[in-house]
Amino acid sequence: MKYTKDEVMQYVEEEGVKFIRLAFCDVYGRQKNISIMPGELARAFSDGIAFDASAIAGFGGEVRSDLLLHPDPSTLAGLPWRSENGRVVRMFCDITHPDGTPFEADTRRLLKEAAAEAERAGCTFAFGAEMEFYLFKTDERGEPTREPYDHAGYMDIAPDDRGENVRREICLTLEQMGIRPESSHHEEGPGQNEIDFRYSDPLTAADNAVTFRAVVQAIAARSGLWADFSPKPLQDSPGSGLHVNLSVRTGDGEDPMPRVIAGILREIGGITAFLNPCEESYLRLGGNKAPGYVTWSTENRSQLLRVPAARGEYRRVELRSPDPTANPYLAFALLIHAGLAGIRAGLEPPASVDLNLYAAPAQVLAGLERLPGTLDQARAAAAASAFVAAHLPAPVRAAYCGR
Repeated sequence: MKYTKDEVMQYVEEEGVKFIRLAFCDVYGRQKNISIMPGELARAFSDGIAFDASAIAGFGGEVRSDLLLHPDPSTLAGLPWRSENGRVVRMFCDITHPDGTPFEADTRRLLKEAAAEAERAGCTFAFGAEMEFYLFKTDERGEPTREPYDHAGYMDIAPDDRGENVRREICLTLEQMGIRPESSHHEEGPGQNEIDFRYSDPLTAADNAVTFRAVVQAIAARSGLWADFSPKPLQDSPGSGLHVNLSVRTGDGEDPMPRVIAGILREIGGITAFLNPCEESYLRLGGNKAPGYVTWSTENRSQLLRVPAARGEYRRVELRSPDPTANPYLAFALLIHAGLAGIRAGLEPPASVDLNLYAAPAQVLAGLERLPGTLDQARAAAAASAFVAAHLPAPVRAAYCGR
């Protein structure tokens, strides 16, 4: 349910809400928040709540560090793991300067603008996320270890799969918050899990991805565990991906998917730094179902872009390179812009590569374009990309490229 301001005010009063978390993300997609009391809610809606942004990653330094949070009432959600006595709710926020102008590094706003541009072009995008994570045990002080919670394998069941109850509690919590998990299972790595979402509009899908990480970490901690979303937490085990499923509809009856694929393939080198933003990301790419080449195919999980065997409303393309350290607002915004570029230019994708690239001969691989192999290579490609410069403001580019 998407609430209005008046409905939020009524809900807070009638449901005995005591704390309202005003949530936002830093430039890297890490969730932050300020809690206010119900008496401050009307002011939050009318004027915004000021905060010191000087210590928030990517938000600049001490100069012009005062910013305002403006809650989006449509994102109201209760936090079910908090006590009913002193109920807590959360809303995502827009960020502005004190004079009312939008804050340049508000990546949620960048996604809203990308989705609006797509709508003006007659295109409607939808996204679904498949996010993998590891569950590790904690030590006697509650600090995370590198000891997996179990040693089960792909889609194993209990008792080998000890994460089953944790995943169930995560899914039930998400449902209580209005988020629809589609499926969940144990992944290949020891203690590795995956929960998939039903597709949504771009902004809702990104909000859900940010919420998902917070829910998983909260439920894991309550279970005495540590949820790890890093791309390669165990050297000899599969990495964790953020597989992004996207679909697009146009009003002209044409199938835009081939041109969307072509647009993403053309721009992927320049946007990889935003999809895989840490050094560890590049230890994952190129093995264990994580792509290393700029290719596409149907069904084949060794490719960068995969077109799953689905029809009708479930027809989509899956991008397999991103990992959970990506900022979903930035990732989805860049994919929308790349897809639109492909549609507008009438691009056609190259021939599909219907091979298992993990077992392909060296002479075949030598003829394929590679993804950036290190963070430095990805940053250099991003800094040189006219596409990135056209769609991301300078403060965001500087945060990721260091220039």
